Amino acid sequence: MDEIDRSLLSLLEEDCMTPLHELAVMLGCSEQEVEKRKHQLERDGIIRRYSAVINWEQVDKGAVYAIIELKVAPERDYGYDRIAARISRFTNVRNLRLRTGTHDLQLLVKGKSMQEIARFVSEQIAPMERIRETATHIIMKTYKENGVLYVEREDGQRLPFSF
Repeated sequence: MDEIDRSLLSLLEEDCMTPLHELAVMLGCSEQEVEKRKHQLERDGIIRRYSAVINWEQVDKGAVYAIIELKVAPERDYGYDRIAARISRFTNVRNLRLRTGTHDLQLLVKGKSMQEIARFVSEQIAPMERIRETATHIIMKTYKENGVLYVEREDGQRLPFSF
């Protein structure tokens, strides 16, 4: 992977709908070269999927999102991988990450209501072997996601600034 591939990845991450001819101009390559590199990155599994950033709060007003943190007892020879694979199969689990800090795993979960999220945690997640503790945080409002602002400020409105 060279600097052109890295630049291509950054451009696609910013806007995967950018036409090939525009990518070629920005990268200083031919369209054929960009297309070849893009397909190779897809075959290598570096580009996993193309998607849109959607403000679901405007589309599905009743949906509830929650961050669920888990303390997990790692399994000998497998660490966190087996429990993560099991949790990742739930369709309402949108993201799942192993992380540092006070909790080991972090989930982003979507539900129809807070009660549905609570039932999911209490009936599906908490009883799992190796789950030692859970912490659930309901997302009240999204301001920015995947680098995209969800709340636009009015022209001329200054941001507060202090030292």
